[in-house]
Parts: sequence; structure tokens; C-alpha cells
Amino acid sequence: MKVVDPAAIKPEHFLWSVDGYVATVTLNNPDRKNPLTFDSYGEIRDVFRELQFADDIRAVVITGAGGNFCSGGDVHDIIGPLVAMDMPDLMKFTHMTGEAIKAIRACPQPIVAAIDGVCAGAGAILAMAADLRYGTAETNVAFLFNRVGLAGCDMGACAILPRIIGQGRASELLYTGRAMSGEEGERWGFFNKLCESDSVLAEAQKTAARLANGPSFANAMTKRQLQQEWTMSIDEAIEAEAQSQAICMATNDFRRAYEAFVAKERPAFEGN
Repeated sequence: MKVVDPAAIKPEHFLWSVDGYVATVTLNNPDRKNPLTFDSYGEIRDVFRELQFADDIRAVVITGAGGNFCSGGDVHDIIGPLVAMDMPDLMKFTHMTGEAIKAIRACPQPIVAAIDGVCAGAGAILAMAADLRYGTAETNVAFLFNRVGLAGCDMGACAILPRIIGQGRASELLYTGRAMSGEEGERWGFFNKLCESDSVLAEAQKTAARLANGPSFANAMTKRQLQQEWTMSIDEAIEAEAQSQAICMATNDFRRAYEAFVAKERPAFEGN
């Protein structure tokens, strides 16, 4: 079976670091508020696809350098060339960006986004695709596609965003392209927590470490079911969860938790 060594993951278009079982992805072009390029889209897709084979990574944090998360697609590297493309090439591009988001959602590790400052366009989509989102009072999240003449239905926004903040609120943001403030995002459920700007990354990494030290096989199962059950009836979901939970009950982590409880100790999960 394929196994990926985290040390072998060496992206060229963003920073990659590993502390214990937690990897941190940092978008790193702070002078331009960390925009995405054709190359960084492709590399995000490829790295997150590899993570399904990286057993030594149990949680991932994604953030941006220099006090901003991500300003979206680079105006010069992406927006300008898109205007000159024909339809087949435009379809190739939109499929590539969609594959990047699908890779983030399909990797088994929980993804925690640490978001400060500007979080716009494709940056807002990256944040939306994470499992947990920590923001700040200074964060502004804008699904601004409408403001550049595009539809709000980009990279799954019309499917995912309403499930996070509700249909009416998502409709407002996608129709208008206006920015959602940090306080508004927390109130609406987009942000799990608001932090100070100088601590948001540390808080996200702390949560990621707690998840990484938990039952990682069971966490991966939870992530998978949270996504798959969107298209299921309640009865189908209950059946799927019965099967998933039975699988988790057969793991060593379940036995470790029981034995630790009996011994009045904290369980040491190993992800198997």
C-alpha cells in the first residue's frame, strides 16, 4: 500500500511544516495578501490528495502569512489570462479549482483554518472547505464572485455555504458579494471561534493537536460521514452510521479507551 512520508511533501508555492502529527499549510505571498495562482491551485490539489496516504499526519491547519488569509485568485496570474481563454480552457481551469476543493474535503484529516484579515473569493472558498474555522474580529470574508461579473456558484459554494450558515444568509452573500465580518461570521456559525490576531494560528494549531492526539481513524470516519450523509435520507444515514460505528468498535483505539477508563487513566490513541 502507498505510504507518503510527510518530509517528502515539498510544495513550491506555499509553506509546509509539520509539528508532531499536525501539518500547517501557509499561503505565503503576504505583500499581495496571499493570492492563489494556477500553480498554487494545482499544488493544493496534489498535496491534499497525497494526505490520504500520510498516516503520520492526523490533522492539518491552513492559514495565510502577514495578517491576511487569502485575497483569492491572483488578478495578474489568473484573472487576466482567463479573459483571453476559450471555453475548453476555461472548463479545464474551473475543473482544476473544483478538484482542489474536493481534495481538501476528501482527505481523511480534519482541516482547521486560521483566518485573519482578508479572506476573499477563492480564499473564502478555501476557508469554507475546512472542517473548523477560527477567525478574528478583523477578518472579512467575501464570496465576491458577483462583484466581478461571475456567478456565486463557484467550487461548491451553493452547496456547502448554506449548510454552514443557512440558505438565506448564504444567498445574501453569494448574490451581493459583500463582506461578512468576523463577529457576523461567528454569530452565523461560519467561525467556530474568534481569537486575537496574534493568537489565532496558535489556537487553531492547539485544536488540531488535540484532534491529532485523538482517535484519528474514528475522526476520519466522522469526516467521511459528515459529507456522505448530505445526500442520504435519515434512515439511510442511521444505517450508514451503524456500519461506521461497528467498524470503529473493532479498532484497537476503542479497546484502549475502555482499558484506560477501567484503569482511571487517559487513553493514548494510536489511530488504529
